[in-house]
Amino acid sequence: MIIDQRLPPPTTSAMVVVTALLEQRTGQQIAPNRSWRIETALKPLLRARALPSLEALVDELMRDPGGVVAEQIVDALLNQETSFFRDAPIFDALLAAIEGEAATGRRPRLWSAACSTGQEPLSLAILLAERARAGVTIDAEIVATDVSEAALARARSGRYSQFEIQRGLSVRRMIDWFEAIGPDWVARPELVSRITFRRQNLVTDAPPPGRFDIILCRNVMLYLSPALRRAVLDRLALAMRPGGLLVLGAGETVIGQSDAFVPSARYKGLYEPATGARAAAA
Repeated sequence: MIIDQRLPPPTTSAMVVVTALLEQRTGQQIAPNRSWRIETALKPLLRARALPSLEALVDELMRDPGGVVAEQIVDALLNQETSFFRDAPIFDALLAAIEGEAATGRRPRLWSAACSTGQEPLSLAILLAERARAGVTIDAEIVATDVSEAALARARSGRYSQFEIQRGLSVRRMIDWFEAIGPDWVARPELVSRITFRRQNLVTDAPPPGRFDIILCRNVMLYLSPALRRAVLDRLALAMRPGGLLVLGAGETVIGQSDAFVPSARYKGLYEPATGARAAAA
């Protein structure tokens, strides 16, 4: 069956169903002025399932609301925008913080929350691997989580297209840490083995066990309601060691969103648990 690329405009009811599904599963909202993204994101799924319209996809969803179609819709609607060493100066600050923590004799614990297809935790792994090559071994633990099993599968594979690999990586790092296999680039096993990947929903699931020195949770709060932002930030604060660091997206802040964090006095643009949050976590 050949699907006309000019799909009929979706009805309001179909749009409501898929946006409600996304919010129910992940807490993420799509603003009315960005509803165009729904059609764009779901077109590949419609083609893959040989469906002529969004309404037909919703019909399949209604026949099996807890099945694979629901997961495919949510995966398609999630914003998986990411890149290697995104906002590069932040990684310089994080490396300094990791080395400072390691100097105390304690194993640094890092959590890349909402890690998407894995470029962020792999960037951390590259930093550690480069320090090891320079003779400075840091035995840090990297945990990477995401709500999407499809995104995690890609992250675990460490396989990226030419377009993806060039976003944020120098040619030297590409050659040092990835192998060209066919049209793709695949991360060296020593990098991937540094990372523990697991599925986790920031809104509904408990954080990974233990407490962390650094949590990266970037460009997630943008899509949550104010109440959910506060709840997620409070949960992240309780998952941190005293003096830990929280990394948000460039357009995100804790100010006016939560009392659990304050701007870091040590690292510009990063956040630390507030005194009350530290006491509650102790």
